[in-house]
Amino acid sequence: SQWGGQGLPRLIATPVEEMWCSANMSFSLCPMLTQGALHALELRGSAELQKTFLPKMASGEWTGTMNLTEPQAGSDLALLRTRAERKAEHYLISGQKIFITFGEHDYTENIVHLVLARTPDAPEGVKGISLFVVPKFLVNADGSLGARNSAHCVSIEHKLGIHASPTAVMAFDHAIGYLVGEENRGLEYMFIMMNAARFAVGLEGVAIAERAFQRALAYARDRVQGRDLAAGGKAVPIIRHPDVRRMLMLMKSQTEAMRALAYVAAAALDTAHGHPDKSVRQHTQAFVDLLIPVVKGWCTETGIEVASLGVQVHGGMGFIEETGAAQHYRDARITTIYEGTTGIQANDLVGRKIAREAGATAKALLDELRKLDTELAKSRNADIQALRASLASGVKAVSDCVEFILAHAGKDPRVAFAGAVPFLKLMGIVCGGWQMARAALISERKLAANDGDAAFYSAKIVTARFFGDHVLSQAAGLRDTVVNGSGAVMALSEEQFLAA
Repeated sequence: SQWGGQGLPRLIATPVEEMWCSANMSFSLCPMLTQGALHALELRGSAELQKTFLPKMASGEWTGTMNLTEPQAGSDLALLRTRAERKAEHYLISGQKIFITFGEHDYTENIVHLVLARTPDAPEGVKGISLFVVPKFLVNADGSLGARNSAHCVSIEHKLGIHASPTAVMAFDHAIGYLVGEENRGLEYMFIMMNAARFAVGLEGVAIAERAFQRALAYARDRVQGRDLAAGGKAVPIIRHPDVRRMLMLMKSQTEAMRALAYVAAAALDTAHGHPDKSVRQHTQAFVDLLIPVVKGWCTETGIEVASLGVQVHGGMGFIEETGAAQHYRDARITTIYEGTTGIQANDLVGRKIAREAGATAKALLDELRKLDTELAKSRNADIQALRASLASGVKAVSDCVEFILAHAGKDPRVAFAGAVPFLKLMGIVCGGWQMARAALISERKLAANDGDAAFYSAKIVTARFFGDHVLSQAAGLRDTVVNGSGAVMALSEEQFLAA
């Protein structure tokens, strides 16, 4: 709010951002990245940089980008080559960046690029990276726009999806840039943006799943094809067919589970940022750090699955662009790639969030799930009891995997990391089941008190039961993949991949 924003908590902003993204995922990337850049400057920028750039960015008059990737430096930023030479009060930035979302457009008067680069005497590797503000137009002392900076878009990528989002190749030719914070701490500062962006991309998985479900549901209610298996007679809307129902329930239940988990993470972000007790902030931040790769990785992978089911519900018409189902599938595909692939999220989860802290936060989370089991045990609802059994099996599966990772991460990391992505998926579905169980308990209480929409609350319980039967039931198999499946992952030589 200091710079002109509303100052609302993340828990309020998150549902709004989800709706924006559901409406047009491509376009929503512009304000999302601007928020991330604004947050980084707010925390680490000088007073002068904040005064110059933040009010215009908060108002939406200027937009922001993050410039990390180079042709030779994707996930491995140690290979970064963009240079920053000191000159008086600023730096001259030279190099090329690729995959820059909204790197060029004419929606706003100015674009504020946050660019990673190396100074001439910087240490090798990621410890020698600094962060710079490089505006498209320089800003005069009175706040008006000045000369065009030497930061230019040289091409716009042709992509599988998100066509309304210009993905630019940017060339910096002695462009004027301003240091953010201290030299050689750029990656640390950029991760302020990165964590926010990873959460936002996880939310994209929720949003695209919701829109795909809405479209598939409307089509299934409208499309008349085939007779009712039980009643026979005339052709009926396809929503009455069991397999279409199964697909719609998979879409509905997983979307609700993802949304609930994302909102829990949003609330935790608020607590970690603003709680008056430092120990609570630290404890909650550890919980957030554990959840971010799960929200980013699981919600995006599941978003693709839900979007694919949306195409399938449409049948042949889903393969035709005019129905719109294919667009959701194409747009969803990028979410598991940018801001860190699913593999990178899984490695972060296993390496930093489990192994590095001896599984402390994960074990604390499992304790919370076990406490919920005590509450579930009090329910007399058959659906909730079935869900309880599925969730208990999932909790045991996660616990087994955490112990396996801790036992192997030090002596043979390849064994621990070979199952990183299956472990991330396991964490996602169990945490999703945790939220569905909480929703089912609340719904049971509301129904017992005759408080609110009975149809809504009874649907919540049935949807939670479905999630337990069809999604949480995967936990045992994922556990076996993590614990028993690592050997074959690295067993073949590179030459054997070429064998017929």
